[in-house]
Parts: sequence; C-alpha cells; structure tokens
Amino acid sequence: MASSSSSSSSLVFPHILLPSSLSSSNSTNLIFLKNPTKPPLLLSKHKLSISPIKCSSSISSLIPKLDQEKNEHDNHEHDHDHHDHDHDELYLLEEDEVPPLHEIWREIQGCNNWEGLLDPMNPHLRREIIRYGEIAQACYDSFDFDPRSKYCGTCKYHPSDFFQKLDMAGVGYAITRYLYATSNINLPKFFQKSASLRSIWSPHANWMGYVGVVNDAGEINRLGRRDIVIAWRGTVTYLEWIYDLKDILWPANFREGDHSVKIESGFYDLYTKKEDSCNYCSFSAREQILAEVKRLTEYYADEELSITITGHSLGAALAILSAYDIAEMGLNVVSDGGVTRTIPITVFSIAGPRVGNLRFKERCDELGVKVLRVINVHDKVPTVPGIITNEKFQFQKYIEETLSFPWSYAHVGVELALDHMQSPFLKPTNDLVCAHNLEAHLHLVDGYYGRGRRFHLANKRDIALVNKSCDFLRNEYEVPPYWRQDENKGMVRTSDGRWVVPERPKVEAHPPDTAHHLQKVLKRDGAFQLRDT
Repeated sequence: MASSSSSSSSLVFPHILLPSSLSSSNSTNLIFLKNPTKPPLLLSKHKLSISPIKCSSSISSLIPKLDQEKNEHDNHEHDHDHHDHDHDELYLLEEDEVPPLHEIWREIQGCNNWEGLLDPMNPHLRREIIRYGEIAQACYDSFDFDPRSKYCGTCKYHPSDFFQKLDMAGVGYAITRYLYATSNINLPKFFQKSASLRSIWSPHANWMGYVGVVNDAGEINRLGRRDIVIAWRGTVTYLEWIYDLKDILWPANFREGDHSVKIESGFYDLYTKKEDSCNYCSFSAREQILAEVKRLTEYYADEELSITITGHSLGAALAILSAYDIAEMGLNVVSDGGVTRTIPITVFSIAGPRVGNLRFKERCDELGVKVLRVINVHDKVPTVPGIITNEKFQFQKYIEETLSFPWSYAHVGVELALDHMQSPFLKPTNDLVCAHNLEAHLHLVDGYYGRGRRFHLANKRDIALVNKSCDFLRNEYEVPPYWRQDENKGMVRTSDGRWVVPERPKVEAHPPDTAHHLQKVLKRDGAFQLRDT
C-alpha cells in the first residue's frame, strides 16, 4: 500500500524543490554557504527549480456525506441548539475579517499567552497548530521502526528530499540538520533497535527529529518572518516508555546560578547524554540543538526571526526542555548593527507529559518561553509525572520550597483542552492509543471553535488521516485502521526481477561546523560551561 500525505492544508505555497537526485549515494555531501542573497543554508550543487505546489488538498469523499448527516442530526436538536448552530455559522462568516497572519503573527505565536484566541478559536491559530502538528507528524511518518530492518532507528529519507517524500513539498522549509540521541539511558522502551544481524545502524543512537528553516519567499511573506523550526519525534508505540519514568527530578544546571530548576531525570538524560564511541551521538541532542540554533540565528541576524519547537508525546517534553534551554542560554538574544533584540520562542506541545518542577515552570515564564499545550482530556500522558503533587495542588509551592518534596511537577504554559467525544466522526473507545494519537488531536483542533460550540471541520481536513496509525473512526466510514505503510514495505524490484531492500544514502551525522558553533555557545559571556554529559 502506498504511503499518503500527512499534510492537508489547502494553502498554496511556492517552494524550492531540492532534486531527488541528491538522495543518491554519490550526492550526499551538503554544502553550507553564505552570501548576501541569504539562500537556505542547506544547499546542493544542483540548480534549484522553483514551482508552485499545492499542499495535499485531498478531502475525504466522506466529508460531504458526513456534513449532510450532521445537518440532519442538527434538525432534530432543541430550539436552543438551533440558536447555537446559528451562532456558529455567523462566526464562520466572520473569519474573513481576521487580519492576515503576517500582521498578527506575534499574537499567534503567543506573545499575549493566546488571550482571546482560543475561545472562540482564531482561524489563523487553528491552522498554525495543525501545520506545526503535521511538521511533528512527519517525524513519525519518516521513522524506520521495523526491528527487522537493518536501518531500524533511522530516518527513512535524506534531508534533501525529506518533505517531498512525505508529499509535503509545499511546506516551505528546508532541513538544516537531523537530530540524534543515545539509547544508553533509562528510557529503554522508547528506543527502536534492529534485530537484524546485518544492521549497519549504530547500536547506540536513534533518530530524534530535525531542525529546519523557512526557505521560501512566499512563505516568509505569509508568516511575516523567517521561522526556525525544531521538530522532536515522540513515541512510536504507546505508553511503554512512560512506565520507565522514575519521577526523579534532576537539577538542570544549564547555566550557573539557580539550582532549584529541576527536570525529570529520563528526559534530562535523553537530552544531555552522549556516546563518544558513536559517531551520531558524539554530540548530545542538547549540543546539537544549541550549535544549530547559534548558527542559524547568527546567519539570519538581520532578519525578523521566530523559533518554533513542536513535538508530540515524549517529543513534546523534549520540545519544552529545548525551548527552556535555548532561552536560558540566551541564544534567542541577537545583536545586529548594535541593536539587541529577542527572538520569540514558541512551543506547540501536543499530548505531552509534565517536564519539570514548579520552579522550572516559573523560570520558563520568566524567560518568556511561550507554550501552548494541546491535550485530549481522555489522554493519560498529560497527567504524568506528578500524580501526587502538581500545579493543581494549592500548596505546591510551599512543599516544594520548604519541604524539598522530590516528586513535585508542574505543567508549563497555556492549555487547550479538547474532547474526542465531541467529534461525530470518532467512535467511543477505551483504547488509550486512540486518545493519545497525534492525528486524532489534529482532527480535534480542526473541528474546535470554542467551548460549547458545535464541532465542525473548519479546514475540511481529511478524516482518513485519523486512522493512519490507530482504529478511531466510526466503522461506517469504511477507513481501514493502521493503514499507512510504505509501498511494498519498502521493497523495490531490480532490473533482473528480484525484490530487495534498497540501500539508503548515508547521511552525515553532524554538520562539519557543529563543534565551531558549540564553542561559541561555550564562550558566550565567559560565564558558564556546558556540563560534561
């Protein structure tokens, strides 16, 4: 079965298409250039071709039928429900009056903590949550989690044609580097390892996501700035990893000073540990992030920038952790021509757990890190860790500061709570996989207009995507569960008629200037050193 796109936006973006020939084994070297025209940092020796590409607009053929069924259902509602329906339709007509995104992008990124944008839901914010959610979903769709594969634990696609392979060529971003983490930590069930004796992939590393930057002029104009995006991979399987959490808080100590900021030890290890014997983990995930953000913010210092970090599940925890780190290290403070300015940092967290203690939450607020947490009220992951003491406990600050209680956790940012029971497309289920599923969350965002408002798919996002990796749609819609897989499971037929697993082009572990930019981070102000991880 052929793979399908995870993107379903109806927007049209001109894009710069990196030719697929770059993915050949002879064309894997990436060149990092700088010139006055500011091209994307990830370039090739090939001439770039430019053409307008429409993001996947395949609306499920079921949608008109579903809308008809919903309207018939509404005709049998009570009078006050008719009034609510009329109010919803009026609100739909008012969407055209919303200012363009490039004029209000700071508000959409959370500069005012999304006040007045969530209820009723601002249409720009809805689309941006879905867009960044699809950027996170790309980490799942591209990850090789087949234990029989010798490439298990890697990304299936080369950075040069990553989005093209996922039918997301119009997204407007170029990947500047991949992210890796060592599996030699206390979250063993999170990592995927190959059982193949012919594995050529590192026994110590897993691919964790990517860093990208908007490289399309049309998209820059639409957004109102050049966006640096960091996408973290979450959990391929459901809650196995969550049982490995020890609820042990570990001091961050990312900068000298406040030792009261603490992070769950499993997240901390995943983010900071490295393995000198492994080429892909010779730099920790943290060091990879800091070096790349330093490089990009210096390169584009004269432009309007934003840093947006996204992730689902455990990836959401890493998104918040890395956002805090970037802000704590001051990498979002740049100088250009003697003028110092602060680059906004925004996290779109989907179905994420708590990351640190109350002091961690307070420090994120002090640093201006903006976090919008999208959750399903039936999902259990956002309730952990910190079941005993969390932000809902009245005396949390007292017991954390006075009693040094070691299991005190607090969520960061603003919560957007959704309820899958409100969607007429989803069937009742106690399956925790469904309640936690990323595509299901994006479906709920598309239909959400505010508390008490009728569920209606604003962007007509294809409902079939919900069943991509779960069984959540009502049976009458006849969408098979767990339908997404690579065509022929990745096997290709050779010229002599044999079916084989094709060799993948080797991807460079780290850009050659990683150590150089990391040293710049280390020497910044001469005030701190990275911990020996």
